[in-house]
Amino acid sequence: MKLEGIIPLYKSMIDQQANRCKFDFTFKGVKFDVLYFIDESPHKLAFGVVKENYYFETVVYNGFNVKAFIPEMSRLIKILGLEYNRENPFHPSAFYNYFNGVIPKDFKGRCQIPLPKDIAPFRPDVEEADKIYFKRWQDNSKAGKNVSPENLEKTKQWLSFEAYELCKRKNISSCWSANPKDEKQLILPK
Repeated sequence: MKLEGIIPLYKSMIDQQANRCKFDFTFKGVKFDVLYFIDESPHKLAFGVVKENYYFETVVYNGFNVKAFIPEMSRLIKILGLEYNRENPFHPSAFYNYFNGVIPKDFKGRCQIPLPKDIAPFRPDVEEADKIYFKRWQDNSKAGKNVSPENLEKTKQWLSFEAYELCKRKNISSCWSANPKDEKQLILPK
């Protein structure tokens, strides 16, 4: 199915030079955090239920098309408090149709650039997943070391594809902390 509603947001993100955004929406009384990654190819949408440990990603294919599929559908049905109805079963297309109508049209307003700590709950399968605060960059060439594939993956998942490419090319590691006091503003190294 085509998500027509995401096209204006995508164009606004391009205009604002934002490659990721975060916004929320409520469906059947349940609040979702949504992350939209346009720096990945194909694009991805990540949906997380704010008060549950439930999350799934959806690939946004060329033409802004998505498959009307939700993993662990029975879990989502339970979270939404829906009763099974044989004559009128819940379909993922109902979720995506509703979402399509409430997507922000402009990056300014309801959207914000997600910080790594915002992305961490969505993508926990990285090294040192408890360290969610970006601390600094480390030039591995000066120490005679190489950036690890695991660190590159965390950089790509939590920061951006651009940061990943830069770190890979320049042998730089992203350094992280579990202490919020260590968090520094993210500025890509030159």
